[in-house]
Order: sequence, then C-alpha cells, then structure tokens
Amino acid sequence: MRRRRLRIAFLALPAMLGSVLIGTPPAGADPVESTSTAGSAHSHHDHPESAQLVRIGLTGADMLDKVVDAGFDIDHGLKRVPTGIEGEAVVTAEQITELEAMGVRILAEDEGFEWPEEADGGFGAGAAAARAVQPLSHAQTVRVVRADWFTTKGQGFLYVEARTTEGQQASPVVMMQLENDSGQGSSFGFARTMSRFVDSGQYMFHRNLFKLDTRPSQIRVTSSTGGVTTGSVSNWLEDAPPPLTENPGYQYDFIDGYKHPQQLFSRAEEIARQYPDIAQIIYLPNKTNGYQRKAQATIGGTGQAAVVVSSAAWGHEGGNDVTVEFVERPGADLPLTVEVAGKAVRVLLAKNAAGALASTAAEVAAAVETGSQGLIDRAHPYRTNTGTGIVVPTSGPVALTDFLDEKRVGAPEGEVPRGPATVPVLRIGKHRDGRNPGVLIQAQDHAREWVPATTTLETAERLVRNYKTDKDTKKIVNDTDIFLILSNNPDGANYSFYNFASQRKNLTNHCPDADADPARRNSWGVDLNRNYRVGSAHDGYAGGSFSCISGTYQGPEKLSEPEAENIVWLVEEYSNIKFMMSVHSNGGQLFWQPGAYIADGRITTPRPPMGDEAFYWQSASRILSQVKAYRETVVTPENVGGSSDVLYSSAGNVREDLYHTYGIYAFGWEVGGSIYNPATGNWQGGSFQPPWAGDPALVSGHSETMEYANGIMEMFRIAAEWGKDKKKPTSELVPGGGKYSGPVDVRFETSEPATIYYTTDGSRPTLDSPRYESTDFREPGQVFHVTETTTFRWFSVDTAGNVEKNYDPENGNRNNYRMATITIGQR
Repeated sequence: MRRRRLRIAFLALPAMLGSVLIGTPPAGADPVESTSTAGSAHSHHDHPESAQLVRIGLTGADMLDKVVDAGFDIDHGLKRVPTGIEGEAVVTAEQITELEAMGVRILAEDEGFEWPEEADGGFGAGAAAARAVQPLSHAQTVRVVRADWFTTKGQGFLYVEARTTEGQQASPVVMMQLENDSGQGSSFGFARTMSRFVDSGQYMFHRNLFKLDTRPSQIRVTSSTGGVTTGSVSNWLEDAPPPLTENPGYQYDFIDGYKHPQQLFSRAEEIARQYPDIAQIIYLPNKTNGYQRKAQATIGGTGQAAVVVSSAAWGHEGGNDVTVEFVERPGADLPLTVEVAGKAVRVLLAKNAAGALASTAAEVAAAVETGSQGLIDRAHPYRTNTGTGIVVPTSGPVALTDFLDEKRVGAPEGEVPRGPATVPVLRIGKHRDGRNPGVLIQAQDHAREWVPATTTLETAERLVRNYKTDKDTKKIVNDTDIFLILSNNPDGANYSFYNFASQRKNLTNHCPDADADPARRNSWGVDLNRNYRVGSAHDGYAGGSFSCISGTYQGPEKLSEPEAENIVWLVEEYSNIKFMMSVHSNGGQLFWQPGAYIADGRITTPRPPMGDEAFYWQSASRILSQVKAYRETVVTPENVGGSSDVLYSSAGNVREDLYHTYGIYAFGWEVGGSIYNPATGNWQGGSFQPPWAGDPALVSGHSETMEYANGIMEMFRIAAEWGKDKKKPTSELVPGGGKYSGPVDVRFETSEPATIYYTTDGSRPTLDSPRYESTDFREPGQVFHVTETTTFRWFSVDTAGNVEKNYDPENGNRNNYRMATITIGQR
C-alpha cells in the first residue's frame, strides 16, 4: 500500500523553463594552475597560490547558484541569515577579487549575522497599539510554527518560528515581535524583534534563537500589522534515554583516525570474514570510473598560441610516458608535419615563404590529433581561445602527466590502486533474506567529507562486536537488515586524501575543450548527489548545475554515473530496504523531503503526507537525542526538516528519488556543524576534515564520529520497531461531533504519526480521498472552520501500513471507517 501511494504525480512542467546560461569561470577560479610554457623542457606541477579561508555573504539562492556555477566551491557550511546566506570559501587573493566583482561580500572576522543575546525591545510602545487592532476573526493572521527549549553545555536556549499571513508583503516589510514569560503563570516580557526569512523570493517565516537561563512556558508573537498570538514552549531533545554506549560491557570507540577507501573496504571485507553468521559483502555491479586520469600538458602558456594535449591511454597505462615537442626547422615553405618515435611525438612546425613560423595553435592541435598514431586523442586550443596564435618551439620534449603521482603532505602512506573500483556493501543482519526491514547507510557521496565514512564504520564495528554480549544490539541485528556503503565515491575520496583535499565530486571528466585543460583538473567530476531522477535540474529544479566545473554539476544526464546507478540497483534488488540515511558533513542538519524546488515561485517537489512528515520529525528527535547524549551537541530545530526549507534546493538528490520512487524513508544528514562553546559563549563552526583528536568538547573528527554513530544506531532501532509494528492507529476529530450554536473550528488528532483520508460529501473514504494536511510546512494540522452541518468520514494509516480499525478502503462492502457529524444550529 505504501509504495503505491508514494508514487506521487509531479506537476506538469514545460520541458524548458528558460534558457540556461553556462558561464565560463574566471581564470582565478582555477584551484591549481599547471601549464608548460614555451621553452620549458618538462611539464611541472605548480602548487596553487596561497589560499585562505574567508567568510562570505551572499544576497540569496540566486547568487549562490551563480557563484557555484562559476567554479567556486561553497556548497556546504552555509547559514541562512536575514540578509541572505553566509558561508565559507577557500580562495586565493585573485579569487577574492573575482567574488567581489560578482557582488559577494567578503566578511571580516567579527562581521556577519549573529543572533542577539539581549532583548532589543521589539516594537517598543507601538506593540500595544498593534495588539489593540487584532481583527475579530477565527482566522489567525499570526501563527506560532514552533517554540523549542533546549540546553547544551549547561546553557539554555529558546528557538521560535512564527508566521504571518502578510509576511510576503515587501513594502513596508511586516515585522514580528517575540516575548516570553519566565515560567508558568509569569507575565510576558523581554521583547525582541524576530528575523524575517525569505527564500527564492518567497516568505518562509520569522524566527529567533537566543539564550535564556530559565525555561519559559509561553511565548507571545505580535506582528506590526496587528496580529497577535500565544503559544506553548516544547522541549527539544530534552530527557533523552541513555545511549547504548552506557549499557554494561558495551564496546565502542573502535576508530583511531580517518580512513581512505582502501582501508574502509578492506575492513568491511574482514568483518564479513570474521562474522559470517551475521555479515556478508555485496559487490555493487557498476564499477567506478577509477582513480585515473589521462596524461596532459598545456604547451605555450595560456594565450592564443597555447595547445592542450591529452593522451589516449590512461596515465598509468602509458600516457605518462608520452612526450610532445614543437620543433623549428631551418628553411622556408615547410609544411606542418608530425613524427612519432615510440612514445615521443615531434611536431615539425610550418614555415612560410619568408622562413617565419606559420603554424597556428588550432592547426597544430588538429595535426597532433590526426598524426600522433593514437598516442594523443584530444588536442585543442586553450579554453575558449580560437587558437589563432603562432606556435613557437619548445626547448625540448614536454612530458605528459596524469598529475596523480604527487602525494599531499600528511596523506597516509600507500599506493592508490589505479583503474575502476568495485564498491562493496557491508550487509549486517541475522536474517538476510528480506523478512526484516532494510536500512541503507550511504557515506561519502562527497569525497572531502571524511567523518561520514568513519561514523559508518564505527556503527558496523559496534553491531558485530556487541552482537553476542549486548541484548539491544542483538535485537537490532536480529530484527533489521543493514546495508552499509562506507564510501560511495572512492575515486574522489582517494583524490581528496592524496591530491586535493577539497575534492567534492567523483573523477569523471565530462568537460568540453573549454574546461578540459589540466589546470581545471580539481574542478572536474559529477556531484553524485545531483545525479538522480526526481526533482532534477534537467527538469528545471534549482541547485544542480549544467556547468561541468561547478561543485554541483549534475552530469550530462540523469543517472549518468555508475555510483548513482549502483544505489538504484541496490534498492531494486533488495526491495526490503525501507529506510535510508545519506551521511554528509559538515553543516549540522538532519533533513528529508522536499529537497528541491523550481526557483520561479519556489515550487517544491511534493511534500510528504502529514503522517510521513510527523514520522520524520519523531525519528529525528530520537536520533538527535542520542547524538546529544554523547557530549551535549545539539542540532538545533532550525536545521531539521525538509532540506529545501532548512538548507537550500538540491536538485536531483538521492533522498528525493528513493522516497518518491520506492517509498523509502530517506534521510539526509549533515554531521558536524556548529557546537556551542561555553568558554566563549558562541557557536563554533565545523569543517570537512576537522582535527581527529583535540578537546572533546569542541570540534574534532573523533567526537563527531562517536556522537553521530550513536544517532545511526538509534535509526536502526527505529527501523526494528517499525518492522514489528502491528498496532493500528487511532484518530479523533477534535472537539468532536455534536451540536454547536454557531461555527466551530475542528481538527484531527492521531495516536501516532499517521495519514488521515477523509470525506465531507457523504462518500466513503478511500486512498483517493483528500488527505489531512498541515496548515503550512513545519506547522500542525489544518483547522476546518465549519459553518454548516457537516459529516466527516475518515480513517488513518500509520507509517508501517496499519489501517485504523482494520478498515479496508478498497472494499466497498466494509464501512467501519470513523464518522462524526458537526451539527450547526441551536442547541
């Protein structure tokens, strides 16, 4: 039933929503320049100009997309602020100039948005006047979305979101004021102004996060146009049950440092050999492109006389042995010719009647491609040059290289295997025959994100090491079927470890000549989490790029990459997979659908039914409570929910595809992110590769691995309980059926996360009946304003597929649905 219902029809969209401008990135956007200039005997590996970490300010999602398309890598670690988006970028001085030319603000160390710690007085005297004109109507113009209290490292915080029906108004901008009490029965005070959150031109809500030493009971929110409402404060991640690590004799903390793919895969295979009764390896069928590159050189600088050459063979298979030499001969009226001796290509440059060199770069490139006897399969002028410049001779042979023979300082020892890689899946479960719900954990789609891999390996170790001695672990392994992909992007991960630490994408080079020179090599590849089929940039959704050097390049077509094809193969081959977690870093978020939107109008992919949304929130609370239990790290409520609501639009992400295509509860997790530092009183940001050791209270790879492994273990428990759930949900219409003297507001409530299907036209409810929806995203269920006698007929279905009262919505002969009549008139 779930799978059929989750095949949600998408909005009918035109094939082309507008022309797409693929910009050529600025020269300064090259992470590494590596060229062979005329006169040099050998190509060389120029190290990048000294780069620095800078904080930047963007006006919004549109500017973010333009900057990323231009080749700047700022996709993660972003924060929504009232003025747009703030984030970080590792750039050179030249790149800073390019960013500033695009309108990006370079923020000083102490600049940028911070939530104010002290109440600012809100509207002041105008607040009372605003409340006095509150319209007398059942329809609230101001609603509290959420008000959450949490503590971290001994400090209390209150986070509030509120929405006004007039929030889209741009002139004058509607302001909102927040007040809180100091506990049950106390008066409101501490007025402060809330920040307005707008995304892609659409009003989302107003919000605020601030320190409080005393937990409030109620809040009051007032809008500058007259609306006012109150709301109760809820606990966020408070009073969490103890994590498994506190069980007597429980073993954990197995990981001693970051692991490259060879170490990860070797340990996965060793676990399968050590614990054959509960573990096995599944090898994914599609090999990756491989940690390999064609050997290249750019000869003649970067002007119109420059020529870029690439070997036909991979570097390690002979391409690195190829040399190219441009030779001047004495005489006049000499033709352009190419000679080949072994792996040496000699280009004999043409001369005119006056004895002057006459071969253009375009002509030399064409001659090399056709005359190199298969050694060179790609030669072209530099980038967008037309190649009209006259080529000059080199001082000797120029050696081609794949640039994979250098090792980054500090990288682990060991030679990286060249060629395509086979990705193993470590499957753990006592019953691996499809009877139990499957849970897929996919780490390291993005190469530079090292903590997700160690987190996933730590969970594997905890499962197999504690199976025989810990009853909770035994229950997980007996009742679930776990699939662990420790690194879904081994090629990119190896490149991150050994060549370019900031590598995000895989190593497949789809770039045309304009971006195919070796100085672009750190920008090649496909963002695997933009390569899926649902909500793709190919269909007009924002957040995936058509530029091959963008950090969010989606690939030439959907599922163009073997790494993405493998995930689809896995969930189709093992249809018992019902849960999925794609583990990333380092934003400190936990999210789900919707993950993408069409920017014009902010049209999201379909939102989950209210029951699924409630299940996601319930699961998130459990998972994040276990994270908090390790060292008081709190993922704040603003960073939990639909990913396009709390982060940004990410077209073609894996979560969207698995949920909408296969009905899998698919989470995305940005581990790391900001943690509260009580010594400074501020939130401290994270990084993709934080120091492994260090102060356990602050940012470190070890601490993040341990705390987020706690969270993944809780996800396994959620799946195990889901698989055993046979309890049918119950639901009520509140305040319920009966006679009322005038119009009345009613709503549905359920005993657990469940989706309600209802009718008010006298027909029996079915799965095609209207679904009970939330008032707005991140809000509770809608309220029906009943003005005339109405009969509600309904039933509820929980996330495990249990139907209330065992009602069969497809059998017209059974009418044991719920029913209540609201009679409007004199009592």
